[in-house]
Amino acid sequence: MRLLIKNGRIINPADRFDAIADLLVEDGRVKRIATGIMDSEADCIKDAEGCWVMPGFIDMHVHLRDPGQTDKETIESGCDAAAAGGFTTIVAMANTSPVVDNPITYQYVIDKALNYGKVRVMQAGSITKGLKGEELSDIEGLMSAGCFIFSEDGRSVMDSALMRRAMEIIRENNGIILDHCEDKALVEGGVINTSEAGRLGLKGISNEVEDIIAVRDIMLARETGVSLHLCHCSTAGAREYLALAKEKGIHVSGEVCPHHFTLNASSIKSITETEYKMNPPLRTEEDVMALREGLRDGTFDCISTDHAPHTSEEKKKDFARAPFGIVGLETAAALTNTILVRGGYLTPMGMAEKMSCNPARILGISGGDIRIGSWADIAVFDPGRKWKVDPSEFKSKGRNTPFEGWDLYGQVVMTVRNGKITSER
Repeated sequence: MRLLIKNGRIINPADRFDAIADLLVEDGRVKRIATGIMDSEADCIKDAEGCWVMPGFIDMHVHLRDPGQTDKETIESGCDAAAAGGFTTIVAMANTSPVVDNPITYQYVIDKALNYGKVRVMQAGSITKGLKGEELSDIEGLMSAGCFIFSEDGRSVMDSALMRRAMEIIRENNGIILDHCEDKALVEGGVINTSEAGRLGLKGISNEVEDIIAVRDIMLARETGVSLHLCHCSTAGAREYLALAKEKGIHVSGEVCPHHFTLNASSIKSITETEYKMNPPLRTEEDVMALREGLRDGTFDCISTDHAPHTSEEKKKDFARAPFGIVGLETAAALTNTILVRGGYLTPMGMAEKMSCNPARILGISGGDIRIGSWADIAVFDPGRKWKVDPSEFKSKGRNTPFEGWDLYGQVVMTVRNGKITSER
């Protein structure tokens, strides 16, 4: 199919292109970018006037729950949600049931996603067997099967020697670690930021829970030379330590999630509001501002969602017992535009960098680029469209969002993967 996207503002960080033009796709790749491309050159014509035409978004942090927890999400429903949110590539975490700690489970996800075909799914392998932190997974076997991304997301590898050995193996094979930073011994049953724990009568989680492991793993990355990516950074300290690591030339990057740059802990008014329960927890307004400034100045490289669907029954439990996590694939672009672009922290080019170009660079994959000859992975985003968040309209099985009823600005109106339209509204 020859697809012509007309009159859009094409924004491509890879070559800093930013202009109103037409974009012609043929045989899955970008063939021409110019003004006045004739309709006769295409089989399908889409008018993108008033919209930003960006490289398809890449989410480095998604929980698909498949295998084993398909009441929460499936590969298919997760891919549908991703496409609706403008994502053309997602990285799935390993905390499924069974855990992705071996080539067989890894291949199950890859094959199922390839068969569905709507979004490129890159599956992370767990660092330790069963996420127990006791024995390394079959890292070399996973890498032979094609896996080069590893994460213990949901917890940290608390044994420093074991973590260092994992880093050495992954470095030797040119892989990357996506790092969940949480000192388990300091959590002590906490479920909410310490700043609000007393007010709500709950146990708190301090910033140090995150910061201590971030510093430890940055130090281990310096020693081993592994590529380290800090997941869902939520503290002012994470910004400080990441900036210092970059100054010292350590191969480290970091992401921020939309809920962490949008909400603070005081947003939680009642212990019944479990849609605000996430890990790391919402922090103080000071932390929120540090995250926004860190995105502005480039300390943080990416915006990822930590999309974590749960059933409504699970989230109806009391705050202490409800699971951590919210969904985010279908609200990420709008929150980024509403809070960061309209708020003056990012330009539209910066938004494309954080959501597409930089993740591709960190992962070392194709994508994040819509120059001529590139695969046509494209997100068409209408920055002026105002809409109200209604979880019942989500493609995801998950409805657990704190943004229900919010008025947001900007919506993905079309997603293209390898030249094929995967979502349109």
